[in-house]
Amino acid sequence: MSLSFQSLATALPLSDATSVGNGVGFEDFDLTMLQVASLTNPPYVVAGLGLAISILCGLTFAKMVQNRLEGWKQDRLALLPLTNIETLMPYGGVVIGVTLFIGASLQVFGFASGAALLVAFVLSLLTAGALWFQLERLMAQVEAGTFSAVDFDNFDQFF
Repeated sequence: MSLSFQSLATALPLSDATSVGNGVGFEDFDLTMLQVASLTNPPYVVAGLGLAISILCGLTFAKMVQNRLEGWKQDRLALLPLTNIETLMPYGGVVIGVTLFIGASLQVFGFASGAALLVAFVLSLLTAGALWFQLERLMAQVEAGTFSAVDFDNFDQFF
């Protein structure tokens, strides 16, 4: 026996509901808000697509940075500047993927699509900018030979 929300709505008349606390009744409550969103809804697809984009671009970016470090270690090739098209493209892909993932996730929780994507884009840009700044600082330390182990418990060294 399958029980759907439509059969539940006809089985439980809300017009007979009693009022709660301040005198507001349940008669204006809409059962369509209780329907479970299917997997084909656009926010879920966009969230999954954003997650896939950010993971793939993140792995590509990590491999490029690793190759650059290996080249520096073997042949003393320059680590900086990082701002070339080969490294900016996957890093931009990470930012776009994270923006899509966060924006779609906020839409699932009821945010409007424009506001959700704007908030997600601002958060992604701020985080990406801070991480890029830290990466360039660490690469400069490696190149100068002053690199020491990174202590993530001490946030003073990051600012």
